[in-house]
Amino acid sequence: MADHELGQRRERFETLAAPLFEEIAQRGGVATNDPLLRKAKDAVQILLDAGLLRQEGERYHAVDPNTVQAQVIAPLSSQGAQLIAESSAWSQIYAGLGQTYRRSPSTQSGQITELHGDEIDHFLASVVPNAQTELLTAQPQTGHSNAAQKVAAERDVAAIKRGVSMRTIYQHAARRNRATRAYVAQVTASGGEVRTLDEFFNRLIVVDREVALIPHGDNLSLALAIRDRGLIAYLVDMFERSWERGRPFTSRDTSVIQSIAEEQRAMTIRLLIEGHSDATCAKRLGVSPRTYAAYVADLKREYDAETRFQLGYLLGQEMANEDPGA
Repeated sequence: MADHELGQRRERFETLAAPLFEEIAQRGGVATNDPLLRKAKDAVQILLDAGLLRQEGERYHAVDPNTVQAQVIAPLSSQGAQLIAESSAWSQIYAGLGQTYRRSPSTQSGQITELHGDEIDHFLASVVPNAQTELLTAQPQTGHSNAAQKVAAERDVAAIKRGVSMRTIYQHAARRNRATRAYVAQVTASGGEVRTLDEFFNRLIVVDREVALIPHGDNLSLALAIRDRGLIAYLVDMFERSWERGRPFTSRDTSVIQSIAEEQRAMTIRLLIEGHSDATCAKRLGVSPRTYAAYVADLKREYDAETRFQLGYLLGQEMANEDPGA
């Protein structure tokens, strides 16, 4: 029986038959010609078919539901177990096909596939849970929601427990995000590794060094799925270089925290001297425009500058004095 048919049957039972059963049970049975039953012929038949109503002579009596429920529940439980087993079997089949697909020399769209909108999430949902050995991710801080981080934590912890090694790089600013901290705590407790960098980088996900996902330009609704081994090796090399420069997210060493603050300060100064817009600077630091404005305000107080222009001039002069050959 189809799921929608089962649902309709249950709804009819709840709305028609159950109230009639309660009334008959409370009255200790009713006569077959009782006015109560004249407008409830369908409900009477449902109860009779379910074994919840028994006719004795000219009367109907309610039957203890505990004695007959197995007639309905047991088949449903058996069917549910079969569906779960079938679901698991199909999942294994598709996982195997996914592995074969990722190892194939080319695909219908070649070794680089363009993904649009929801296709990106569907792609990730298909390849990340099927990782066998390694997950490498670089995640610029973009304010992921608590719900999104929770889903990611469950998915990634499950991968780690399967024996998949996982390394993730965030920007330093991610340390201020509560949802990200909660995610990192779960992942690192399970054996994953997370580090942070001061500089801006684009999103990168590499699965088993067989498939990689990168953004397609500045359009967040477009991405490229890459299967070319040479390109993936290049992306992994970039990841490894960034990983070596990163600082452990879980570190509570005061000196490390101080170094991170100094790195963010140095990057803010560099961006100011280079003359980037506030929006660009905030993005590269991985912070909100308001937080970036607070960084600049702190520097203005430190250098006793009244305007942004004056601050930039003073910073440039300081850098020139530190490097006479520049």
